[in-house]
Amino acid sequence: MSSQTRYRMDLAYDGTNFAGWQVQPDQCTIQGELERVWAKLAGQPIRVEASGRTDTGVHARGQVAHVDWPLPPWLDRKLALALNALLPSSIRVLSLRRVPDTFHARFSATGKEYRYFIDNGPVRHPIERLYSTWIRDRLDIAAMQLAAAQLIGEHDFAAFTANPNREVDGTVRNLRMLSVRRTGHQVVIRAASNGFLYKMVRSLAGFLIRVGRNEVNPEQATEILASKVRTARVPTAPPEGLFLWKVQYANDQRCR
Repeated sequence: MSSQTRYRMDLAYDGTNFAGWQVQPDQCTIQGELERVWAKLAGQPIRVEASGRTDTGVHARGQVAHVDWPLPPWLDRKLALALNALLPSSIRVLSLRRVPDTFHARFSATGKEYRYFIDNGPVRHPIERLYSTWIRDRLDIAAMQLAAAQLIGEHDFAAFTANPNREVDGTVRNLRMLSVRRTGHQVVIRAASNGFLYKMVRSLAGFLIRVGRNEVNPEQATEILASKVRTARVPTAPPEGLFLWKVQYANDQRCR
């Protein structure tokens, strides 16, 4: 029987000043900060495994990660308090709990939801500048919704990934939800899937923004899907508007 204790962390972070999730030499990253703090508490290196990587400048409201703690277990609340006391204020452990060794933040996940925020006002709002993308031109929400509806379902999304050759598991995904909604000056794109390709959500957002600006006809969505080729019709939207909103699991792992 393993002497280690596996902990699940639910995390939120402001990705503005980080070079993404993954540890990189001479770069400040989310994973790097978490591993630094866990190692300080344990007195030895500890690997932090996430549900997936987020890119430079991308935020998270509901990232999930796990670690294997090699020492006698701490009280969950005490350990969470210690982590947050050592982490920068832009990263927070929202909850921490012990889970079975069979739980894996990435491989146990059944789906994810991302949300992309657009500030569609006439003036760039200073409070929202780090957490949304500013589009001054009035967006055609009905056209964006029409295009989004054609992308829902199981498709080959090769035309909506920044690097299709990188995808070792292929480029077919089941896009369970893709919605566009306006509230005042804010436009929110919600995307949920069993899995996302590299920069897929920002590619979907970039395409829908072009549709909203009436630069691309919404009916071209199915044509682009069928082509399986990335073109200028599918730009990658800026990172600051993107949030990893939620990671879904078939059975929520409870404390032992």
